[in-house]
Amino acid sequence: MCGIIGIVGRGEVAPALYDGLTVLQHRGQDAAGIATMDGVRLRLRRASGLVRDVFRQKDMRKLRGTVGIGHCRYPTAGSDEAEEAQPFYVNSPFGIAFAHNGNLTNTAALRKTLFERDWRHINTDSDSEVLLNVLAHELHVTDRDASLAEPLFQAVTQVHKRARGGYACLAMILGHGLLAFRDPNGIRPLVLGERIGPDGTEYAVASESVALDVLGFRRVRDVAPGEAVFIGLDGHMQARICAHGAIHTPCIFEYVYLARPDSMIEDVSVYKARLRMGEKLAVRILEQRPNHDIDAVIPI
Repeated sequence: MCGIIGIVGRGEVAPALYDGLTVLQHRGQDAAGIATMDGVRLRLRRASGLVRDVFRQKDMRKLRGTVGIGHCRYPTAGSDEAEEAQPFYVNSPFGIAFAHNGNLTNTAALRKTLFERDWRHINTDSDSEVLLNVLAHELHVTDRDASLAEPLFQAVTQVHKRARGGYACLAMILGHGLLAFRDPNGIRPLVLGERIGPDGTEYAVASESVALDVLGFRRVRDVAPGEAVFIGLDGHMQARICAHGAIHTPCIFEYVYLARPDSMIEDVSVYKARLRMGEKLAVRILEQRPNHDIDAVIPI
C-alpha cells in the first residue's frame, strides 16, 4: 500500500503536500516524494525515509508551484531502493509526473509489450513505472486537440483495457493540470475534495479523507471505480467513467487495517466499520461457542 495526494491550488502547494503526506504516513514509511509544476518545469524531491526526514527546508524552498503531487511508499512490488521512490517521471508526451497506490497483476506481460511493441524502456522493477509508461504511450498515440481532457480520458480507457490489478493514480501533466483515476474495481481508495479561498476554488485528491480534513478541504466524493478526473490549471474540473460493467470490489483490508480510523471511504466511517465488525464477530462467537471461555479477542 501507499499514500498519494495531489493539489491544484491558487498558491504554493508544497507545504500542504508535505502536511498531507505526514497524515498519510501510516500508508507507507519506506520512501516519500513530492513533484510540483513550476510553470512548465518539474520540481522533484524523492528519497528513502519518512516524510519528515526526506524533506528539509532547502528541499521545500525548491518545490515551487501551484500544482503538485506527493507519495509515501510501502514497497509491495519491486525493491526498497531509493530509485523506486515516487513520483516517477517521463518527458513524453508533455512531461508526466506520476504517483500510484496499488499493485498490478500483469506487470511482466506489460513490461514485455512496452519494450517490444511500444518502444518504451523501464528502468526499475516497480509496477508503478510500468503503469506510467502505459499511460504515457496511450496518450502519445491518441489524437489531441485544443482540450487535453478528451485525449486523457481516451488514454485512461486504454489503460483500463491493458492493466490488471488495483490502482489509484495521480498524473501531473506539465503545463496542463492534474489527472486522477481509479481502477475499474475500485480496489484502492481515492477521494476528491475542494476548498474555497479568496483567489478561487482549489482541489485536492488523496488516498484518504483525513488528508483533506487536515488541510481544510471539504470532502466532495470518492472518485468512482473506473473514473478519471481532470483538473486544469484554470480550476475547471471534468470527469468521466472510462470503464463500464466492472463490479466494485474494494479491498476489505482498507477498513480492517490500512486506513486511519478517522477516515471516510465510500461514505463509510472506518472507525464505525471496525466497531460493527467487532459486533458481528461477537454475535458469531456467541452463536458458535455459547459456553466459551474466551477472556479477550486480540486483533492480528
